[in-house]
Amino acid sequence: TVYGAPTWIKRDWLYDAPSEKDAAGKIVIHWFCTPKVKTCTDDLARIVTIKENGRVYIVAHINGSKREAKKLDPIRESEGVGQGTVAFGRGATTLMKQMGISGPASVVLDVDGKVAFVTTSASPSDLDARDKKVADLIAAIKEYKFTSSDPPKDLKANDKFTFTMTVNLARWLTFSGKTPRTFKLTAPPDFKCDAKELKNEQIKVENNVLTASVSCTAPKGIYEARGEITFGYDTPGGASGLGTEAGHFRHRDDAR
Repeated sequence: TVYGAPTWIKRDWLYDAPSEKDAAGKIVIHWFCTPKVKTCTDDLARIVTIKENGRVYIVAHINGSKREAKKLDPIRESEGVGQGTVAFGRGATTLMKQMGISGPASVVLDVDGKVAFVTTSASPSDLDARDKKVADLIAAIKEYKFTSSDPPKDLKANDKFTFTMTVNLARWLTFSGKTPRTFKLTAPPDFKCDAKELKNEQIKVENNVLTASVSCTAPKGIYEARGEITFGYDTPGGASGLGTEAGHFRHRDDAR
């Protein structure tokens, strides 16, 4: 987790203790370093650059005093508000001794808190591999996943079917109650549905999954329907986002 493994001992912090709220939806890097180790100073520049992406949360562990920790601080006070924190002193020293590392070393966690990469080497190739892994994890971060239904393979003319659009929101986000949720279906006139527009409570939200469904029938022929859904979501930090997705429902029944 953002605090480290359950066995990690208590540490002192230059800033606040690690924040699950601030780290939500970000890649977490536990970074370990020791003063007077040149490779730590070299890697510090890399870590600062990674932090500036905005999708990474750094928890630095410095084997040294408060003064020494400030020299290897990747958070940089106001520059890194909400982007991480720094451990120092006896707790950090004991932890690194227990782990058998002096630094630089890194433990990279994905957005689900799972270990994605570990390096205890200061070789450029290993640090390049870590940085690439972090970049790949950042690129894979998605606020939500959208899907829409395909027509049943055995669908015949005038058979009833359900057109469904689903949004699976990332676990660290919540659907906003302030932004209207809407669904609109655009289809030929002979494409009959129990509704072609849904709003707010008509669109189901349960366990971070939003679902809009309508039941329809269509005559023999070639046809296409287009559904569009809009929704808002909130982040742990109080920011908000807007999602708009479209799905198509195509069917051909001119051979029957």
